[in-house]
Amino acid sequence: MQNRPAKPWIELTIRQRCKTVAATRFSIARHVEDFTRLCASEQRTDPLETVTAELFPLCDALHYLGRKGAAILRARRLGVVGRPLWMWGVHSVVQRAPHGTVLILGTWNYPLFLVGVQVAQALAAGNRVRLKPAAGCEALTRRLVQCFYDAGVPADALVQLDSSVDSARQALASPPTARGGDRIDLVVLTGSANTGRKILEQTANSLTPAIMELSGCDAVVVLPAAPVSRVCEFVKFGLTLNSGATCIGPRRLFVEDSPIADQLVKGLCQQLAAINTPFTIHPAARDGVIQTITNSIAGGAIDATSCFDAEMLASSGRMNALVLDRVCVDDAIASADLFAPVISVIRLANIQDAVAAINENRYRLAASVFGPDRDAVAMASQLNVGSVAINDLIAPTADPRVPFGGRGNSGFGVTRGDEGLLAMTVPKVTSRRRGRFALHLLPRNDATRKKMPIVLQLLNAKGISDRWRALRRLIS
Repeated sequence: MQNRPAKPWIELTIRQRCKTVAATRFSIARHVEDFTRLCASEQRTDPLETVTAELFPLCDALHYLGRKGAAILRARRLGVVGRPLWMWGVHSVVQRAPHGTVLILGTWNYPLFLVGVQVAQALAAGNRVRLKPAAGCEALTRRLVQCFYDAGVPADALVQLDSSVDSARQALASPPTARGGDRIDLVVLTGSANTGRKILEQTANSLTPAIMELSGCDAVVVLPAAPVSRVCEFVKFGLTLNSGATCIGPRRLFVEDSPIADQLVKGLCQQLAAINTPFTIHPAARDGVIQTITNSIAGGAIDATSCFDAEMLASSGRMNALVLDRVCVDDAIASADLFAPVISVIRLANIQDAVAAINENRYRLAASVFGPDRDAVAMASQLNVGSVAINDLIAPTADPRVPFGGRGNSGFGVTRGDEGLLAMTVPKVTSRRRGRFALHLLPRNDATRKKMPIVLQLLNAKGISDRWRALRRLIS
């Protein structure tokens, strides 16, 4: 008996696709040593970071997709309940259809978690995926792609492209009139704001939709009653995670200019002094980091750690974690997307002024607020950013249930969570009419011209008296 050919990926049920993609976590877990080895770099020096910051949240996201994905993507049927009277007889179904082919432009700083979730959600939604890894992440990405294959994802549904910039350009160059094939129907980018602009210049010609997860210059707001030592612990974690190459790493710390500010600076410097090894800055970020920090110190900012060495950074690419005190809100470094372990302390006369400083910044990816719960929630509600963590930072965004996206130059659209999965689809509506009555086919005569305005008044009357008057006019 001959084996039947496997169904095309798009023809599988939503549940089948979600279960298949979710099974990728089993292969990932089996090859954890391969992933930690392949993920090692000058920035990723601790294999534990690969496990905790990438593999744990990726596997959790895959598990969540297997449990909840089908329910999130299922069709929504619109029947009698809530249907307008003039749509009598019409029944509609809202389905979530795949875009077609999704081009995912991977990132180098978190090439497993960020890229893996995007691939998984695009596939679960029924798309074909073309994945361009970041330079230097080719072997790691091949290992990840093979895990999807091991789970049952067909090779034609997920294709790894070359890591060169030309590879992305060629993928986006397919004519918009082409049918099927590898024409790109959605672009998902995780990268810098400058890269986002270049990609959007290409997608504009073909009107190809895009999801842009871009740069950050994230803020930490310290309320007057916040525990100083606890804040220092969290900021140290966020500042040094992945050698500072984290888009939602803390870059600005807002605090009232009072003794608590001095305590924070002192405590944070003490925490960072315990780290003996300097961090390696990615080559693409070094020149910008040197220039921005040097200009800031020349403009009056204070190197509170007394450790910044521009010559060492230029020659070796390495620097110690840095705390800059007395930075002004309008200084260039206060709106710079630096991929380095540096934080600017901005002292305010009133901590409430932090709201305007954050909301008027061009980068609004995420923020953290530390302090008593009630006061912190009130502050968080005023911030126009993609994510706010209260008495925490970075880690809550790895929850598989929550979406992630920014504002302003930090991008648009979302990835991850329920909303990220839905973003990999487009709504498709199918409406059926049952019965012969169709209001819009009534003859356009004097009777309908007279009655229809009264029917409108009847259906939208403010109270019983208005409704009664409209009803009397209708039957008179």
